[in-house]
Amino acid sequence: MKYSGIDLHSNNSVVTVTDENDRVVAEKRLPNDLAKILGILTPWRDELAGVVVESTFNWYWLVDGLQAAGFTVHLAHTAAIKKYEGLKHSGDETDARYLAHLMRLGILPTGAILPPEQRAVRDLARKRMQLVRSRCQHILAVENITARQHGTRITSNQAMGLSAETIDQMRLQEDVALAIRANAAVIATLYAQIEILEKRLQEKVTVQAEYALLTSVPGIGLILATTILLETGPIERFASAGNWFCCSKGVGTRNVDMISIAYDPRE
Repeated sequence: MKYSGIDLHSNNSVVTVTDENDRVVAEKRLPNDLAKILGILTPWRDELAGVVVESTFNWYWLVDGLQAAGFTVHLAHTAAIKKYEGLKHSGDETDARYLAHLMRLGILPTGAILPPEQRAVRDLARKRMQLVRSRCQHILAVENITARQHGTRITSNQAMGLSAETIDQMRLQEDVALAIRANAAVIATLYAQIEILEKRLQEKVTVQAEYALLTSVPGIGLILATTILLETGPIERFASAGNWFCCSKGVGTRNVDMISIAYDPRE
């Protein structure tokens, strides 16, 4: 039996194939080209127990391509992998070998690999969250500017509803007013885009029975229900209710079979 680990980077990957004794039988650094990666793995296809890919920000293309080619793929939960002193050394090759080693021992922490169409809707919800955070930053900027100029803050609702006329009525210095106009323009644009995304998300999730169940829970509104549903994925992947965790800041999990929500820091 053979085991493969892939240390995935932004533009290249180290592909390793090891045997039952952790001896390397094939290893090479390759550009992130699916054909080249399949080229080194295909000769071992019938012997491979699986291929481990790191849950990095750019894993979609590789995991989907390997699965389409018939390989059994595991998504490594990198945040849960303990790098024991003396067991793992620095270097991309040893990183790839360590992933294969954990799979051979049967102790590899893994993440869920959702189908591409489900990931697309989930990522759309994450994009909405990104835009909401950005809108909040601009609202806070307007509130801070008015506090500096007048000693009191305007409310967030007032900041979101600012128009050219209301900004003129503030009687601010020209450059200060220009700064607020810039924030107001961005807020309006973000508000419009968020509405578009929310409408699309509602079209996708309201047809699911689980969505109706979630919205029946006191305190769970339309947006939170959408987030919980999309980040959870198939509930069957959680061994018990205790393996699933939801916090006030979003949806997470304590399960080894994690939700791949926090592994692209730029999201």
